[in-house]
Amino acid sequence: MSLLPRAPSEVEVVAHRGVSAEAPEHTLAAYQQALTLGADAVECDVRMTRDGVLVCVHDRRINRTSTGRGVVSALDLAELEQHRVVRRRPRGAALRGRPARPVVGDVDDEVDDEPDEDAGRVLTLDRLLDYVTASPGHVGLAIETKHPTRHAGQVEAALLTSLRRFGLLSGRRPPEWSGRPAVRVMSFSPTALRRVRVLAPDLPTVHLVRQILPRTRTRTVPPPGSAVGPSLALLRQDPGLVGRLHRAGLQVHVWVVNRPRDMEFALSLGVDAIITDETAALLHLLGRDGPRSSTSTG
Repeated sequence: MSLLPRAPSEVEVVAHRGVSAEAPEHTLAAYQQALTLGADAVECDVRMTRDGVLVCVHDRRINRTSTGRGVVSALDLAELEQHRVVRRRPRGAALRGRPARPVVGDVDDEVDDEPDEDAGRVLTLDRLLDYVTASPGHVGLAIETKHPTRHAGQVEAALLTSLRRFGLLSGRRPPEWSGRPAVRVMSFSPTALRRVRVLAPDLPTVHLVRQILPRTRTRTVPPPGSAVGPSLALLRQDPGLVGRLHRAGLQVHVWVVNRPRDMEFALSLGVDAIITDETAALLHLLGRDGPRSSTSTG
């Protein structure tokens, strides 16, 4: 199977952790902004709390993105909800002369925070799925499971249970919205993706990679029809990777592409999806400014 490069107008625009330039990452406000701008899909990271709840948090620890401290998998949801989700900014950025917060032995302390009054709670995956499925005009979901974790395969099992509960997985296959699967699962962990394929063989997966896939470890290569998610740095190092993956029947979803020149570079390679923090800029480059139509197919 061989895939043809995407025309720029067909490239999927994926809002990375929502629109985190406008609201704290992984908050409902950030995802609301992504839908307002007209993103094709939104990306989120999921981790499991100590009491088995999937929450949208990127880091292993909550230090960087909340007013609290601690490891997500060692905290119950109620403990997480005691802290506010915040927007973090580099020290010295628009502080207007306020004294910097002292460093307390952690690189995460070298930032200042700005409370988000509209979305102060940690966002559970179920709250995000409820919002997306209830919104007019369907936006796709790219959900990354974070590993390693003490919960191991419980993460993928719980994820699939939530997808079924919200009608995003019927049998083994997600519905299609606007001609694309409504949801896909991403991970850097080949083991995690194999779990997904065993439990839901028709659910699209994306193997995220930072370096060239070793030719000798063919077990790490996704099956035809799925996708590989190389970093922008990897494509800069090896632009021909896109063509090779397409010839192998794999889509290419590149991350994280924020500068206009990098967007143009990725588009020139014919990638299938671009994951970006700068959703508005990418949509403008593609000539697709304005909110998504409420019409969907599938």
